[in-house]
Amino acid sequence: MDKLIKSISESGAFRAYVLDSTETVKQAQVNHDTLSSSTVALGRTLIANQILAANQKGDSKVTVKVIGNSSFGHIISVADTKGNVKGYIQNTGVDIKKTATGEVLVGPFMGAGQFVVIVDYGTGNPYTSTTPIVSGEIGEDLAFYLTESEQTPSAVGLNVLLDENDQVKVAGGFMLQVLPGASEEEISRYEKRIQNMPAISTLLESEDHIDALLSAIYGDEPYKRLSEETIGFNCDCSRHRFESALATLPMADLEDMKDKDQGAEIVCQFCGTKYQFNQNDLEAIIRDKA
Repeated sequence: MDKLIKSISESGAFRAYVLDSTETVKQAQVNHDTLSSSTVALGRTLIANQILAANQKGDSKVTVKVIGNSSFGHIISVADTKGNVKGYIQNTGVDIKKTATGEVLVGPFMGAGQFVVIVDYGTGNPYTSTTPIVSGEIGEDLAFYLTESEQTPSAVGLNVLLDENDQVKVAGGFMLQVLPGASEEEISRYEKRIQNMPAISTLLESEDHIDALLSAIYGDEPYKRLSEETIGFNCDCSRHRFESALATLPMADLEDMKDKDQGAEIVCQFCGTKYQFNQNDLEAIIRDKA
């Protein structure tokens, strides 16, 4: 399983989350059979949501929607405070690289649009906040959301690295936030360190990228590790849930599925799991509905 480390500077003026999300993004790639750019775009969105969900308390759920108007279509992710995340991308087949370097491209093909965050506290009144997509690189869009919408100055770095066969090699990232009481001198030191930080791709390729990320963030400044939490790709779909959804359809539609289609197949958008309902299953749903 993957992990998320929460830490805080000894002064209490800065907090940082660092993540190893490799298995999360590997599972998403397998489930959705994504090509290179789609893999990276979806993976970054999942990591961004893991960060946002780690900021919540109780049994909250966080939905992130990256709604661009270009190649990828919409990217949707849902995460909870227990470390579970799921998600999908509308266009799984985007595969665009720089000819000279082979670098996978994401931002230039996201297009204009919105970065939407919906927090469901379980009270029936979810909180929704929307900021514009500023670069399409996801990490910068998350940092802009945190700074503008949550009024917490933040720096975010996240990425997904692929191997020579375009399979997920490593994925992860970090979030650094300024807390109340930080002095201008401290802020200046951290800003300089973040500006001079090696590329996130370089840090992720380190032998232990969790330690590499923490060292890059804090330098020689003392800090404390507050917790280590397990995170991973996990969809909460079930046959029972889709059976209940079928039961809400008009009787005529269910009869058509049973008689004309001789059954129904439902595919979960978030994880790709297929659920088969044969004629007997549909007959039972019709009988219960009647």
